[in-house]
Amino acid sequence: MKIVVIGSSNTDMVVQSDHLPAPGETILGGTFFMNPGGKGANQAVTASRLGGNVTFVAKTGDDVFGKQTVQNLQKEGIHTDFVTMDPALPSGVALITVDAQAENCIVVAPGSNMALTPDDLNLAFDRIKLAEIILLQLEIPIETVRYAIEIANRNGVKVILNPAPAQKLPDSLLKDLYMITPNESEAEILTGVRVMDPDSAEKAARILRDKGIEQVIITMGAVGAYLFSEKYSELIPAPKVNAVDTTAAGDTFNGALAVALSEGSDLREAVLFANRAASIAVTRPGAQASTPYRHELK
Repeated sequence: MKIVVIGSSNTDMVVQSDHLPAPGETILGGTFFMNPGGKGANQAVTASRLGGNVTFVAKTGDDVFGKQTVQNLQKEGIHTDFVTMDPALPSGVALITVDAQAENCIVVAPGSNMALTPDDLNLAFDRIKLAEIILLQLEIPIETVRYAIEIANRNGVKVILNPAPAQKLPDSLLKDLYMITPNESEAEILTGVRVMDPDSAEKAARILRDKGIEQVIITMGAVGAYLFSEKYSELIPAPKVNAVDTTAAGDTFNGALAVALSEGSDLREAVLFANRAASIAVTRPGAQASTPYRHELK
């Protein structure tokens, strides 16, 4: 039941405000706080807190943020043997504004995340080929993502791709995925279908499955997640909660999904599990700080 997460690590700098600023507008915000973040690290922390045996493959800067990142990951019980430090580039940072409706806008300076290369994956080759699931995102170079998929495919390892931040991807990459988990906007970029409801979600999911992806899950925020596979075609609703910060909700969903699947859960059960985890996360501020522990999902 080993999970390898390959991806980004950032330090999130968050300001809460009544509303998000318009272009050229300066506003006075409220509380400021810093949290460990980055899609890869967020997903690794989620998977570990929910009971997964997690190895994280990433690159930080050789700076205070990088050192804090490794310490935080180790405290979470994550294997950090393959988190390396780049001597030239700084650690990634994200500037986040969260408004009173829990919506956010985020700007990321990726720094050392974009220096994670296929050579770095070779260092972790044995760990990757023995994994149950590889979990990937798109805050690292696309050639590194592609190489990770190649290693996994050669060794019969299932790959889950969370295609965020949104970008178009070649069919040659998509066809080798076990599962893809876009949100509505990411699904639209990948398929050209504007996802607004279950019908349009099914249309987009069908296009992705026709490209060779076995399982498609389109996350739809508070509504839930649309599951499309050979067996299922349905919207699985999320629990109703009062959201305060949606930062890392998708990362929580993906980390939880990987754990459930690694434990042998049915696809529908895995999505229900992931929905519960994400619904708890949005009731709390921050990225990794909002991630629930296993006992909280009961």
